[in-house]
Amino acid sequence: MRKYNLPVFIPHRGCPHDCVFCNQRKITGVDTEITPEYVRILINDFFSTINTENSDVEIAFFGGSFTGLEFDTQEGFLSVAAEFADRISGIRLSTRPDYIDADIIRLLKKYNVTTVELGVQSSNDKVLAKNSRGHSFENVKKASEMIREAGISLGHQMMLGMYGSTPDTDMQTVRDIIDLSPSCVRIYPVVTLRDTALEKLYNDGVYEPYSVELAAELSKKALIAFRENNIEVIRIGLHSSDELETDGNVVAGPYHQAFGEIVESLIYRDMIEKEISGKEESSGELLYFCKKGDVSKAVGHKGMNKIYFREKYGVNLKIRER
Repeated sequence: MRKYNLPVFIPHRGCPHDCVFCNQRKITGVDTEITPEYVRILINDFFSTINTENSDVEIAFFGGSFTGLEFDTQEGFLSVAAEFADRISGIRLSTRPDYIDADIIRLLKKYNVTTVELGVQSSNDKVLAKNSRGHSFENVKKASEMIREAGISLGHQMMLGMYGSTPDTDMQTVRDIIDLSPSCVRIYPVVTLRDTALEKLYNDGVYEPYSVELAAELSKKALIAFRENNIEVIRIGLHSSDELETDGNVVAGPYHQAFGEIVESLIYRDMIEKEISGKEESSGELLYFCKKGDVSKAVGHKGMNKIYFREKYGVNLKIRER
């Protein structure tokens, strides 16, 4: 069965905070006012152009803090999504952990919302304060519990390389998220965008962003830890977009169109290197069998793993499916 995710971006609405890294209009590429009628048109257009027979379709409200919108506005969006209940498998939304309460939970249950993703970002309260998040990790714990108790699937979003964070605090966030047992996680290395407070901190030499290499290595460790605890990682790195990739919008930091692929390639690199290090003679040719469908991951983005093993070990790496 093919799965479709129909994202509806509502940039920055519902959030009174200006996190230092945030420029939702650059991230989402959306610069228009979104209304329930617009959402209805968007969904109808989707169903008119896509063959959804034997498919799983989910409507997802992203980009802002959905449950921070005016109550009537939330209900307006959800009621439109509910009009398509017989054609979709669920409704997903993202929000802040301090914007979950009993009234909100009742509204979400009324419209059969299936998944709520919380913007956790960090479990370190000092890091959250430095980035003007406006909530604590205790808010994350309470909101996570309320969502799970309501029978709604729980998702978490985390960031690597926030202002004031370190690789150690990032990995502690991974462990703290695992303790809360979400069903899914998104991993976003922080990218410094134009027209944000983080850009000024960077230009003033106060903030040093992670390199692609460091962010990918930390994402690899996080991905492995989540998988070992049966938590699905559904995204690594920002979605690419024309708006995001317009010259000058990304000021600094680990933005790469194929960031997730690079992370997966690093996992295979480690596995292959273990095999090579166990051999007395590593030069020549190495035939490595990978899981079906994983050849591109094992070879690496633009052949990065083949290049790595050739330069480091003098090995010509051959990848085959098994």
